[in-house]
Amino acid sequence: MIKSAIFDVDGTLLDSMKIWDDAGERYLSSVGKTAENGLSEKLCDMSLTEGAEYMKKQYALSFSTDEIVSGVLKIIEDFYFYEVGLKNDAKEILQFLESNNIKMIIATSSDKTHIKKAFERLGILKYFTDIVTCSQIGKGKTSPDIYLACADKLGTAPSETLVFEDAVFAAETAHKAGFKTVGVYDESSRNDKNRIKAVCDYYADSFEKAADWGHHLLSL
Repeated sequence: MIKSAIFDVDGTLLDSMKIWDDAGERYLSSVGKTAENGLSEKLCDMSLTEGAEYMKKQYALSFSTDEIVSGVLKIIEDFYFYEVGLKNDAKEILQFLESNNIKMIIATSSDKTHIKKAFERLGILKYFTDIVTCSQIGKGKTSPDIYLACADKLGTAPSETLVFEDAVFAAETAHKAGFKTVGVYDESSRNDKNRIKAVCDYYADSFEKAADWGHHLLSL
């Protein structure tokens, strides 16, 4: 019997994956530079510091690497504070679970302050008992530690706990740890759709009409 739910944030509840593609371009625009075509693809495999070093050299920026990193982080912060929106109908699944007395918590790789501010603005913070981050746990989602810590806070066993994720590697981690997994479609992970469908107990192309299929989740 399902008693609780753990939600990922980026790409699952928030339509936020685009900022990780656009942050470099937005930063360059803010300092009067025009980004090259394909910049996001070049930066995606770099650390934040490596990306800053690349932009400093490529665009002859007068700022230090640390200043560029700070500028990019401010772009990301502003996105969460003032711009990011919910995935379509995301509030519907939260309302459904709350109406069925399912306790909910957040497990995220993102900054806790960013998520809290976004959730307050969007009116969904009230649904969650806590926001747990990978930085708090000290491990990413290739390890089950964050999910186990969330389940411990909720007081439920993995077999009684849903995990909502859009990333296949994270869903695989939760599944192997004994959680009931719900895959959520996001455009950024469209190429992994078949893989995540294969590993998850349920797959949602969207949260539309969640009340119609939500009862199936509770019976997993």
